[in-house]
Amino acid sequence: MLRKYTLHIFLFIIFAGTRTLSFAQADPLERNLWYNEEKTAKIQIYKATDGKFYGKIVWLKVPDADGKPKVDKNNPDKNRQNDALLGLVLLKGFTKDGEKGYEDGTIYDPKNGKTYSCKITNKGGELDVRGYIGFSFIGRTTVWTKAD
Repeated sequence: MLRKYTLHIFLFIIFAGTRTLSFAQADPLERNLWYNEEKTAKIQIYKATDGKFYGKIVWLKVPDADGKPKVDKNNPDKNRQNDALLGLVLLKGFTKDGEKGYEDGTIYDPKNGKTYSCKITNKGGELDVRGYIGFSFIGRTTVWTKAD
């Protein structure tokens, strides 16, 4: 009787532990680094404490310009133009929409210093990242791929 009771407790602990682990798994976006379309940067997407998704540059193919780290020289805020591109948060405030969609976020383009509304669709090994102004059908989609 004691062995049976002990076995039941053991099985319950194992089952409860595996259920907890399955809930703690990272979102599919968070499990990978992502190359931008040109493969000049890797972006890490993470879920912040506010429950929203953000993405920052964690690798640059060419991190330096003139022997110094590349900076956000096109930022419209003059006080931010000396911020390093490495570590720059490009994606902000995304909420999950269904299994593969992420919406209500913004994307910052350091090439022109502009911020756009954005939605992301996860297609497994690729992300469709659509930046737009106003309506999502008026915009541009780039494809990011899983980094090695």
